[in-house]
Amino acid sequence: MTRLAPSQAALRFLRKAIGQHGVPKKITIDKSGANMAAIESFNEEHEADIEIRQNKYLNDIVEQDHRAIKRVARPMLGFRGLSL
Repeated sequence: MTRLAPSQAALRFLRKAIGQHGVPKKITIDKSGANMAAIESFNEEHEADIEIRQNKYLNDIVEQDHRAIKRVARPMLGFRGLSL
């Protein structure tokens, strides 16, 4: 299996996500250069106008959304090995 460069891997992931969910209007990313290059490359190839929001803290809202699920699921992981 060949290894892809980070920007190529990011572009492959972006294409797959867009194929499943459609082209977004905005994408929020952290300071990753590979993600930035992939989105810019996709915009050029497909003449898309995806707005890039690059901020360390904008993804916090997404992370906070599933915090309650994590809180419930984490204690349940301890019951895996219990056999009756």
